[in-house]
Amino acid sequence: MTTPHELRAQGLRLGYDGRTVIDDLDLLVPDGKVTVIVGANASGKSTLLRGIARLMKPQAGAVTLDGRDIHSMPSSAVARLLGLLPQQPVAPDGITVADLVGRGRHPHQSWFRQWTTTDEAAVARALEATSTTELADRRVDELSGGQRQRVWIAMALAQETDILLLDEPTTFLDVAHQIEVLDLLAALNHERGTTVVMVLHDLNLAARYADHLVVMVSGGIATSGPPEAVITPEVVTAAFGLDCLVVADPVSGSPLVVPKGRFHRGDRVAS
Repeated sequence: MTTPHELRAQGLRLGYDGRTVIDDLDLLVPDGKVTVIVGANASGKSTLLRGIARLMKPQAGAVTLDGRDIHSMPSSAVARLLGLLPQQPVAPDGITVADLVGRGRHPHQSWFRQWTTTDEAAVARALEATSTTELADRRVDELSGGQRQRVWIAMALAQETDILLLDEPTTFLDVAHQIEVLDLLAALNHERGTTVVMVLHDLNLAARYADHLVVMVSGGIATSGPPEAVITPEVVTAAFGLDCLVVADPVSGSPLVVPKGRFHRGDRVAS
């Protein structure tokens, strides 16, 4: 099981080239839970994740991990606690799947601790969990987009951190593999206690897998909490501009967003 941690943003301001995207944002990531960040395009979801992942330095405020400013901590210390799958990772030319996934073990190594059977076992578990074992000897640049995404997730899993941050982990995946990956992350949370924070576009998948849902609008948090409290027609309309119904998912019981739209198959009139 994992060790409890406090990951918090306080008064956070983030932006690019003088343009503020997020301003005065407060967030406490629930420890040992699955948190999903949702919102319309350009609402600041990925920027927030990059900020709490230490990829962006705040213009104001701070991100703290166990009470320490995350930017004051050694990179190796952060990497042993916090794993990250960014939105568009880039693999070195010609690298094989096994070597890329093995890079997830680098934070656990030093001059005094080189590659061990423990590292080998962690890589093997990550490959098996993401159904990429048979790809181990393939070059990453030869793979399809969906295969590459699963390999990147395997690398993040091989790091075996207590906190795992993922920016749109279902990108490029077909529906079956989306469910497989989200089931895998849920199992990691339930069985190991890993704190998972991810950005998802699909509201219904977010509602099904999240313990804690964060809805962003215009660089701020509009509302947050359990999906059943957060996903309402009013919130969906305000955050996404979508007229909808919210019903119970017949499989999970979680909120299910049903768009109304303007055209329906039953409205067709034969000419």
